[in-house]
Amino acid sequence: MSLLIKEKQLVIPGETLAKGMDFVPSDGTYRDGDEIVCGQLGLISVHGRVLRIIPLAGRYIPREEDVVIGRVVNMSLSSWQIDIGYAYEANLSLRDASSDFIERGSDLAKYYDFGDIVTCKVIQVNRAKFVDLTVKGPGLKKLKGGRIINISIAKIPRVIGKQGSMVSLIKQVTGCEITIGQNGRVWISGEPEKEYLAERSIYLVEREPQHVGLTDKVKAFLERGGVDGK
Repeated sequence: MSLLIKEKQLVIPGETLAKGMDFVPSDGTYRDGDEIVCGQLGLISVHGRVLRIIPLAGRYIPREEDVVIGRVVNMSLSSWQIDIGYAYEANLSLRDASSDFIERGSDLAKYYDFGDIVTCKVIQVNRAKFVDLTVKGPGLKKLKGGRIINISIAKIPRVIGKQGSMVSLIKQVTGCEITIGQNGRVWISGEPEKEYLAERSIYLVEREPQHVGLTDKVKAFLERGGVDGK
């Protein structure tokens, strides 16, 4: 009984990932007798005993507890509609929009206006695939200034790094605030030239996630101020 692959390894459909009953199949994997087999192209994620595939491409599919970065695209008398890169707009209700009490009939634009960027958490995905959000919680807020970039959702774990090591490195060198949404949107805020350096560093990680010694390469890239090495 053994694991035949490594964390974040690229795997292909039909590849045997583990033998025996010590591991449990999840998204993108299935059990065939005493083996767990890959069902789609992607990067393997090993979380405890659970094996799942992170697709290399594809549209964001929200899950409860996901932290996402969204844009206000509409509002009604009692809620805001937020674009989170999903097939449907997500809903942010009055009760979940702020820790402060918001009376019905209030001018909602005072809180979140059209085009505002917000870090939210997914609190519910119902059977009809409609999504409810909240802005109540640590780090959840309206984002002001900065820039938004988009990366592949499959590359998010690599951009974050083990225990946040990669994104912490980029933050430390650039001095930027960086928020990474599970929907592939990244908010960067700092001095303009530092924002650009952080952006290029993140794209470097996205472009070369399997590069041996990637952390050292990114560190050197940052220390050179974004100048590519020879």
